[in-house]
Amino acid sequence: MAKITYIEHSGTEHVVEVPTGLTVMEGARDNGIPGIEADCGGACACSTCHVYVAPDWVEKLPAKDDMEEDMLDFAYAPDPVRSRLTCQLKVTDALDGLVVQMPEKQI
Repeated sequence: MAKITYIEHSGTEHVVEVPTGLTVMEGARDNGIPGIEADCGGACACSTCHVYVAPDWVEKLPAKDDMEEDMLDFAYAPDPVRSRLTCQLKVTDALDGLVVQMPEKQI
């Protein structure tokens, strides 16, 4: 399990424990976290699970692959450094303490 903090655009924080092996997107979906829509169900075929990763976590995460980079082009106000798709972030013990913030809206 990893404790992940999801911060809504409004600033409301949700700290949840997400089981190892799920994705950060599935953790949000399973816990009813608003702001992550996940329209494609985690297939990396949309950008509706877009978040901004806390600056101190950017270098700790696995690199984005080409498919994630392409999908982020369709996200609302992507940040070239901090934007990630939560469907592409597999939860491991190393993600314990991860903090992500949702954008103003999902496209």
